[in-house]
Amino acid sequence: MTARAPATSVPFGTAELHAGSTKAVIVPALGGKIVSLQFAGREWLWGGELAGRSTPVDGAPYDARVDGGGYDEHFPTIAPCTLPSHVTRYGGLSLPDHGELWSQPATFALETRSEGMFAATGWQGRRMPYRFVRGVFVSNTDSVEMHYAVTNDGDARLPFVWSGQALLPLSKSTRLVFPEGTRARVWSQDGVELGGPGAHLRWPRALVGGKLVDLTRPDEVARAYACRIYLDPGAGRAAVEADGARLELSFDIEQVAHVAISIDKPAWSPFGKRRSARTIALAPSIGAPDSLTEALSGWRDAAWIEPGETREWRLTWRAGAVQSPPAEREEVVEG
Repeated sequence: MTARAPATSVPFGTAELHAGSTKAVIVPALGGKIVSLQFAGREWLWGGELAGRSTPVDGAPYDARVDGGGYDEHFPTIAPCTLPSHVTRYGGLSLPDHGELWSQPATFALETRSEGMFAATGWQGRRMPYRFVRGVFVSNTDSVEMHYAVTNDGDARLPFVWSGQALLPLSKSTRLVFPEGTRARVWSQDGVELGGPGAHLRWPRALVGGKLVDLTRPDEVARAYACRIYLDPGAGRAAVEADGARLELSFDIEQVAHVAISIDKPAWSPFGKRRSARTIALAPSIGAPDSLTEALSGWRDAAWIEPGETREWRLTWRAGAVQSPPAEREEVVEG
């Protein structure tokens, strides 16, 4: 583990994993936040260098205590909520904003292997009896693999939603890539009309102000808006393209059923660059939507772990150049 202090007022150590031209930087003391994800020298994460200006506090609102972007783990909820009374053992339990992981220092172990570098980050449940482990493997094959395992140490079924959220910059060239016709459902909208919370869409089309728009180009949807949409990409893949480069996410749909996208395109702000930053989040998810309470009720899409059970899943991230479509061959007619 290589310790260094970011250019902030609070010195948090970082761990740098690298293999070939691929690199990931983790801050164990900030809930295992990944503050940098680079492929071939290109930084994909927005705002990771701003992390660490304050110490996270359990139960505090996420936006009030955390600076910067990067990649965060959200478990066992994303939005703050109080669980319904009918949930055995956990009815009436209040869960904090963005879950429990981001606000606690994580255990950490780093290992150098012949084929790359591996880091194991671990958390212990505070309000529910679980152990959560994430392994990050930066491989010589120019990929970053994330291996997850969560164990229910209690004697009752444990409900949850999980999301691993990568915050990326939003530019005029940003393009979202999902399989055509992917089912989608709106969780939130602001400044744009997508049919309201719970509305169903078919990627990439949405009716905005009476006009059919293409969501693959999020910068063109509206002048200023924000939204969060859950997609069910049955092919187990998603990608973001920008400036001729492509970041690809792949997963097993039997393990990870959803990918959420959050688009934040604010209008110009006089309060500085950070306040008016344009970002897009790519968030592979288990369960939906952000609130575990709503996942247990209206959406009926909460995930469960039985007592003593360990649930596992994995993600793979890769990057490369955007591939141009093959040129059409000209038909030669012999005369």
